[in-house]
Amino acid sequence: MRKIIHIDMDAFYASVEQRDHKEWQGKPVVVGGPPNSRGVVCAASYEARKFGVKSAISCYEAYQLCPSAIFTPPRFDVYKQVSQEIREIFLEYTDLVEPLSLDEAYLDVTENKKNIPHASSIAREIRMKVQVKTNLTCSAGVAQNKFLAKMASEKNKPNGLCVVLPDDEIKFLSDLKLSQFFGIGKKTFARMQANGWNFGKDLLPLREEELIKLFGKMGKYYYQIVRGIDDRPVLPFRESKSIGVEITFERDSADFHFLISTLERIAEEVARRLAKKGRSGKTVTVKIKYADFTVRSKGVTSENFLSLASDLFFQSSILFTNVWKEGADQPIKIRLLGISVSNLNSEVTESDGQMDLFA
Repeated sequence: MRKIIHIDMDAFYASVEQRDHKEWQGKPVVVGGPPNSRGVVCAASYEARKFGVKSAISCYEAYQLCPSAIFTPPRFDVYKQVSQEIREIFLEYTDLVEPLSLDEAYLDVTENKKNIPHASSIAREIRMKVQVKTNLTCSAGVAQNKFLAKMASEKNKPNGLCVVLPDDEIKFLSDLKLSQFFGIGKKTFARMQANGWNFGKDLLPLREEELIKLFGKMGKYYYQIVRGIDDRPVLPFRESKSIGVEITFERDSADFHFLISTLERIAEEVARRLAKKGRSGKTVTVKIKYADFTVRSKGVTSENFLSLASDLFFQSSILFTNVWKEGADQPIKIRLLGISVSNLNSEVTESDGQMDLFA
């Protein structure tokens, strides 16, 4: 039986800013672009979240929700330094550390350097050391696989610990709202609600074949996660060459305006992921999968490093429009759109992601 810990820093960027600016403590802080701009929110303090401010929304929307918030640009060099300090603590216990971003990581402590028998004890020690060394708090989830550990780390945020024992896994997941499950987005949750499914226990009676019929290949994933099945190993740090996001439509589309609007949403999400990792890149690539499953990719390389959503959208929209014009006589419906950024300024730990969207 494996022993996996998921560590997640609490509102990391915003907490670092509050730590370094004592006068901001206890106040709503938004890390991102200036207020009333189209810049993307990288992080929001818990005080700002009470007003509905969250990462990935525009700073304009954040300002409308919380005009009293303190808006500050990100300091990625500082965040990277703190992240390295935290990682050094992890490595005191195990070399099997898989960073997901600057502020979260999986640790496999099944066999650990200090021969501590209980993963929960290790998690407590790590949380204490992180707070002493950085004056920041983190939350931890402990379970026998990565999915359960990640779900557990969300349970008692902020500054909390949750342990899911093997005998308690099904009960833990059964009582959770499906909207809380990692990998179930708003659109999918709405479809599940329409079928009367609101909690993990509501999916348990369904056979895998039924879920696949309703949700395609993701049906198998949903079947597994409500049962706490996840065999993925914890993979130590490895370099990835790009950060990107793809959207697969439920219904193929040839609506140019819809596709351009979708491309803008993807650019915003890619910008958020770049910001979360403190990265930028010179090459922007648009990926298009057509209804006949043929794939077309087109990229452009800039002299400067790009990371803002507006820049990514500008470049990708030009690329997409050029491809669209080439097939304007007989446009083929599109089933997937994606944007990726490569030629990065330094290594990253995660690449392509999937958004939840139905056309």
